[in-house]
Amino acid sequence: MTPADPSAAPTCLVVDDNRLNTGLAGHMLQRLGWRSVAVSDGVEALREVAARRFDLVLLDLRMPGLGGEEVCRRIREDLGERRLPVVAYTAHGMPEERQRMLEAGFSGLLIKPISMEDLRAVCDEALAARAAGSADLATGAAR
Repeated sequence: MTPADPSAAPTCLVVDDNRLNTGLAGHMLQRLGWRSVAVSDGVEALREVAARRFDLVLLDLRMPGLGGEEVCRRIREDLGERRLPVVAYTAHGMPEERQRMLEAGFSGLLIKPISMEDLRAVCDEALAARAAGSADLATGAAR
C-alpha cells in the first residue's frame, strides 16, 4: 500500500555493494509503501545517515572498505544514532549469528535472499520501534 503523499512514506537506506541487491530491495520496499536510498559502501552510508533522517537501515555485512559491523558501530557511536533501527542484511550469515550482530549494535539480522514477508515484518517492527523511541526490533529479525 503506497501512501497518498509520497513524502510521508517511511525511508530506508539500503547499503550493499551489489547493485542487483540494492535494486531488488528498493523494489520490494516500494511495493511496501517505503521510499529507499541506495548506496554502495560504508562511507556513503555514514554520509547519508549524517545528512538525513531514515526510518530503517538495511546494511550488508560484507563490503569492501568499511564492513557492516564497523559502519553500524560508527552509526551508533560517532553519529549518536542509537534509536535508528539498523538491520544486518547478508547472504553469508547464519541465523545463529544473530546474537553476535545484536552485540555489535544491530537491531536484527536478515538473511538474503529476503522474502516480502520478512521484509514487511522488519519494516513494521522498525516503524514501531521508532515510534517507541527505540532501535530494538521485537523479534531481532533473524529471518
